[in-house]
Amino acid sequence: MVRRPDEQLGDIVPPGKLPVTVTHLEMTERRSRAPHPVPARKLVLLRAERPTLSYYRYLYTGVGAPWLWTDRLKLGDERLLQRLHDPRTEIYVLYEAGVPTGFTELFRHDERHTELVYFGLMPEFVGQGIGRYFLDVAIDLAWHGRPARVTVETCTLDHPKALA
Repeated sequence: MVRRPDEQLGDIVPPGKLPVTVTHLEMTERRSRAPHPVPARKLVLLRAERPTLSYYRYLYTGVGAPWLWTDRLKLGDERLLQRLHDPRTEIYVLYEAGVPTGFTELFRHDERHTELVYFGLMPEFVGQGIGRYFLDVAIDLAWHGRPARVTVETCTLDHPKALA
């Protein structure tokens, strides 16, 4: 990864655009550390099988708007539905007392590679100690089926703790 000093960004980022550094991460072994403890809350995780476009867009914009997520907003209905209903796509929604708290999306490229495509919490739940636990769950789900590697991409627009 190459990062240019901020004072040089004016040379490569046009006015009105945001400079973004993308980081690709890869795990080739399932982690061996203990997971974060389950928060003492009424949490339940459900897989959203064949979600509707409106429900997925609600989750995507609810979680992603503060971080300027736009990729899925650019897809037309047919293309997005095709991706959501692809058997390699898995979407899990975390609820607290029946309220959607966050979601994660996995894409199983093949039996050797799983990508954690999206992960996040609704803004109202950020900073309450749920994120670390939920990320542990998402990573465990990604390792289901024993792929050779699990990948994720993050960028400087994501939550400040995303890279850590």
